[in-house]
Amino acid sequence: MTLADLGADIAAAAGPAVQEAVLDRGQELVLRVTREGWLPVMKLLRDDPRLAFEQLMDLCGVDYPERAERFEVVANLLSLTHNRRIRVVVPTDEQTPVPSLSGLWPTATWYEREAWDMYGILFEGLSDMRRLLTDYGFEGHPLRKDFPLTGHVEVRYDESRKQVVYEPVALTQDFRNFDFLSPWEGMTTLPGDEKVHLTRAERGQIEGPR
Repeated sequence: MTLADLGADIAAAAGPAVQEAVLDRGQELVLRVTREGWLPVMKLLRDDPRLAFEQLMDLCGVDYPERAERFEVVANLLSLTHNRRIRVVVPTDEQTPVPSLSGLWPTATWYEREAWDMYGILFEGLSDMRRLLTDYGFEGHPLRKDFPLTGHVEVRYDESRKQVVYEPVALTQDFRNFDFLSPWEGMTTLPGDEKVHLTRAERGQIEGPR
């Protein structure tokens, strides 16, 4: 069975939940599904013996700020039985959650926490919504690029208090005298060239008798 035939069969079995089944660069099958069909399609892909996509290899987020539904959740599945891979994509926005896959694949918990932490994508039914990569009390989501690049506080770990603390930024700078010359402009004599302009007699006086 070709990948195109496989995509057609999945679309026929899943019905309107599959919006599109295409081949990416002719090598990988990509399904675009609705949020309502996200869990049913995933369960079909895992449990149907004709498909048998037993393993969730990866789940991540993609951000398209210009779109009304700016986020896409992308899941990559692997079938060891049939030696096939498939990518499943579902769109969402900043307020609408996507059903969690943690009930089908427990490993999805880690990936969904990461997508929440980095992008702010909400997952309905995810039991553990703690941040994963940012520090305690971080505001915003780094990969959305919607946070200030400079601020008034800095973060460090306080050994005496055994916790991360926020303090006013302290940018200590000692006085330095800048000549604004590049290293090549400021270096008039290279190491080893001290004697290049001396006469033989002058070099002999420096080096002494041999």
